[in-house]
Amino acid sequence: MEKVDILSLDLSELEDILSANGEKKFRAKQIFQWLHVKRVFDFDKMTDISIQLRHRLKEIFCINGLFVQKRLESHIDNTVKYLYRLHDGNFVETVLMEYSYGHSICVSTQVGCKMGCRFCASAIAGYVRSLEPSEILMQVYETERDAGVRVSGIVLMGIGEPLDNYDNVLKFLRLVSDKNGNDLSLRHVSLSTCGIVPKIYQLAEEKLQLTLCISLHSPDNDKRSEIMPVNRTYNIDELIKACRYYIDRTGRRITFEYAVINDVNSSDEDADRLAALLRGINCHVNLIPVNKVKERDYKTARSGVAEFAKRLGRRGINATVRRTLGSDIEAACGQLRRDAAEQSRNGGADA
Repeated sequence: MEKVDILSLDLSELEDILSANGEKKFRAKQIFQWLHVKRVFDFDKMTDISIQLRHRLKEIFCINGLFVQKRLESHIDNTVKYLYRLHDGNFVETVLMEYSYGHSICVSTQVGCKMGCRFCASAIAGYVRSLEPSEILMQVYETERDAGVRVSGIVLMGIGEPLDNYDNVLKFLRLVSDKNGNDLSLRHVSLSTCGIVPKIYQLAEEKLQLTLCISLHSPDNDKRSEIMPVNRTYNIDELIKACRYYIDRTGRRITFEYAVINDVNSSDEDADRLAALLRGINCHVNLIPVNKVKERDYKTARSGVAEFAKRLGRRGINATVRRTLGSDIEAACGQLRRDAAEQSRNGGADA
C-alpha cells in the first residue's frame, strides 16, 4: 500500500483517514499540532500518543523531508539561499531574507518552470514536476529550523509558476495559515504570477487576503510576448481585465512587477505607456533590476531604474525599486538548481 503524505493533509482529511482506521478524531488534532506547531517529523517522538498508534501511523503515512544540499550566506545583507534536495533527487531553491521588521522567505512551487520567460533562470534547466503542498511547506519549516528564526512573511516567487500548480499551492496556503497549526496570516503572503488569466479569476473567488503580484514587464503586447511567451495566450488587455476583477472581488491592491531591461522595456515611452495602462487601478509597481543570468545578455542600469520610477511617479503611479538582496550568492532564481542538475548528470552534485 502506498503511504499517504501526511504533511499535505489538512486537519479534516487527517481526521477522516484516522476515523477510517478506527482511531478517535481528536487524535488528528494532536498529530497535526506535533507536525505544524512542535515541528516533530518522527512519529516515535510524538510522546502523548500510544506506541501502538505510532506504529500504525508509520504504516499509513510518510513524512517527506527536505535535505540541505547547499547553503549560501550573503556577507552583505545576511540573505541565505538554500538548495534543497527532494526525496526523489530533484532540487528546489529557497531564499531567507532579513528585513528590519523580521524575516521573509521566498519559496519555490515547482521543479523548474514551463513559462519560459526570457530574463529568468528558472526555466533554463527545464520543467520536471509540480511540488506537493508538503514540499512547499517544508521549505518554510526546514529553513526556520536551520536558521533558528521564525519567518513573518512568505513570497511565492521562487522556481515555478504558482498558478500552474494551483491546487497544491492553495492547499499549502491553507496549511500554513491554519489556526490549529502554523497560523500565519495570509496578509503576510505574496503570490507572484506571470499572468495565467483563468487562474486569477479562480483565485479571486477564494477571497484570500494575500497580495497578488503580476509579472508584467512590458506595457506592449509585442514586446511582452517576446520576453514572456504566456502573453501569446493571455494578452495584456485580458490580464488587466482579470486584475481589475481580482481587486473588485478581494478589495486587495495588486503589485505589478516590472524588470527594467536595457534597450528592451526601459525607455521613457515604455514608462509613459505603463502609466497609461495602470491609471485608475489600485496598484503598486515594483521595479526590479534584472538579475544577471549567464545564458542571457540582459542588463539593467541602476540609474535607469531610478529614473523610470520618477517618471512613473510624475504620472501618478506609485513605484519603488526593489532592494537587491544576496547579490554575492547567486541570488537569481534557478541558478543553483541548474548547476546542481548539471553536476548530477556529470556524476553527482556537491555534498
